[in-house]
Amino acid sequence: MMEPHAAATSARQERWLTHYYFGRAAFSAVWVALAFVIGQHSAGIAAALFVAYPAWDALANYIDMSRSGGSAENRTQAFNVVVSVATTIAVLVALSADMAAVLQVFGVWAILSGLLQLGTATRRWKDFGAQWAMILSGAQSALAGAFMIMQAHGTTPPPIVKVAGYAAVGAIYFVVSATWLSVRNLRRKAA
Repeated sequence: MMEPHAAATSARQERWLTHYYFGRAAFSAVWVALAFVIGQHSAGIAAALFVAYPAWDALANYIDMSRSGGSAENRTQAFNVVVSVATTIAVLVALSADMAAVLQVFGVWAILSGLLQLGTATRRWKDFGAQWAMILSGAQSALAGAFMIMQAHGTTPPPIVKVAGYAAVGAIYFVVSATWLSVRNLRRKAA
């Protein structure tokens, strides 16, 4: 049986995780909408969106890592912050080349961040459960990254649309995880 202080800490952490997942889903939904509505018609907006996505991922992982015990307890997230910052810089460089290079950078990032997310979710499973969607998301991200790399030199659809599809699926996984944690919390309160 969990001690009262440990139980309260765990409950706070689970609430944070629920809000974090909903926040990640909201950002992704807005990003996807902007990509489809404006980004595929404006190279400048697409470039800004390409830079914003990994930058946001770095910030989100940093905040979650900080709220969840710091880098010593969250090595996968700490590494994910580094990978996402490096990806943001790589996207800036790739934008001066061509969109194929940008899509290849995103593909590599999707593979690495997906595997790191899978590691984070696996570690969290023992404390919070309800991480199956994040585990699937991490695995799907890695597969999608490989697919992006293979599609980098295709012409249709434009790269922003390819990444937007990936981001949309990620948003769904975040909503599922947040909802699952919310339902689990409601059931626990009812019991």
